[in-house]
Amino acid sequence: MERATWRLMITPPMSGAENMSLDESLLETIAEENSKPILRLYDWDPPCLSLGYSQSFSDVNIERLKELGWDVVRRLTGGRAVLHIDELTYSVIAPVNEPRVKGSIIESYRRLSQALLAVLNTLSVTAIAKKEYNFPTQPNKIAPVCFEVPSKYEITVQGKKIIGSAQARKYGGVLQHGSLPLHGDLTRIIEVLNFVNGISREKAKERLSAHATTIESVLGKITPWDVAANAFIEAFEKTLNIDFIKSDPTRSELERVNQLQKEKYGHDKWLQYKKL
Repeated sequence: MERATWRLMITPPMSGAENMSLDESLLETIAEENSKPILRLYDWDPPCLSLGYSQSFSDVNIERLKELGWDVVRRLTGGRAVLHIDELTYSVIAPVNEPRVKGSIIESYRRLSQALLAVLNTLSVTAIAKKEYNFPTQPNKIAPVCFEVPSKYEITVQGKKIIGSAQARKYGGVLQHGSLPLHGDLTRIIEVLNFVNGISREKAKERLSAHATTIESVLGKITPWDVAANAFIEAFEKTLNIDFIKSDPTRSELERVNQLQKEKYGHDKWLQYKKL
């Protein structure tokens, strides 16, 4: 791939609705050809449960979320639930004809996976990404947790998933975002999801512990967010042949964020959406 210039956007922690509104605003900007491709690195405040585009809102234990003071949002991308806490979240936003994302979803995901593997290698974590990956124990196909469910080119360490990603294509652009758990107990997500009984809840915790891991669990130490962010920048530069220019959201992008937050991501109609 020829060398390319992308925007690098490191944004302060935001609510779930703000984060998802900004991702979609940037995707719209890309489609209007008003922006170079973007790598965005971000965090969440307060911690937030994000649901996949078509996931049932009935999976959410809203009372427990409120007790903990955590947020909830529905993503533009598919997949299952992710608890955004003690992690680094990334977004890649580019036109569909950008060489690093063009082609099928699988083709673009495979290319970006090489950069994600390089991120982990920079952090002294040895990972693999196989076209097909089978967990030792397959979870139920309708498991509500993203890190329980295997997918093509799954990025794993010691047999456990360590980066969960999802992709959407809209407005002539590609949005892929994902999360890298840095530390903490991954089974906290089980607290804010509904299960038919206590036994199924405990089994879900066991499956998640068996299928997923964090940087801390692999290295035996906590990796600061800034260190992980620098690893993303370095790995994407080298692996995908990119020059980054630091960039903040423009005034028009932020105006669109406010609109999307009010009309979509912060609205119950979108949050509790049911696909027919």
